[in-house]
Amino acid sequence: MGISRDSRHKHRRTGGTKPPYRKKRKFELGRQAAMTKIGVKRVRSVRVRGGNQKYRALRLETGNFSWGSEVCTRKSRIIDVVYNASNNELVRTKTLVKNAIVQVDAAPYRQWYETHYGIKLGKKSKKDTDGAPVETDSKKSKSVLKKHTERRKEFFLDPNLDQQFDTGRLLACISSRPGQCGRADGYILEGKELEFYVKKMIKKRKA
Repeated sequence: MGISRDSRHKHRRTGGTKPPYRKKRKFELGRQAAMTKIGVKRVRSVRVRGGNQKYRALRLETGNFSWGSEVCTRKSRIIDVVYNASNNELVRTKTLVKNAIVQVDAAPYRQWYETHYGIKLGKKSKKDTDGAPVETDSKKSKSVLKKHTERRKEFFLDPNLDQQFDTGRLLACISSRPGQCGRADGYILEGKELEFYVKKMIKKRKA
């Protein structure tokens, strides 16, 4: 018995069985789930209907993650799977699927932030006693300093994100489908969405 995506094998709403008026068809087939894990990149191509190709990611360790509010996308290392709304087993086995909440390396985003705003982030760069952010040590030209002061007028960093930069890990959500396109891309969590998942994880730890 192969994996089939038809609905003829299902019962009616009343509980009755449907008569088998035809056998399985090739276009109704399903395949085994990729169950992508964290590890050195391993992707296999699959020939599908119409001669097209799908890419099964069996192992992935990096992905492109977008920091939406800052319009900054960087390739970052996937460290761990921390939450999955559909199944806790996928968290235990560290399986990468769409909408899984993962921890990614914060270093690429910290480096971009420091060059863009000229402000340090993370443990070593705690704010001054008066609460002002610490500036980077590197020498800058007048034009660069002018750019930084202009950018800082509108800059705001989510306190939850600031705390994450201290740990060196950011929470992100995978928005691509690793078993279909062979990539684990997504976006950095922030705002209400970040608050929601932080609460969920705290609740899960207490349970």
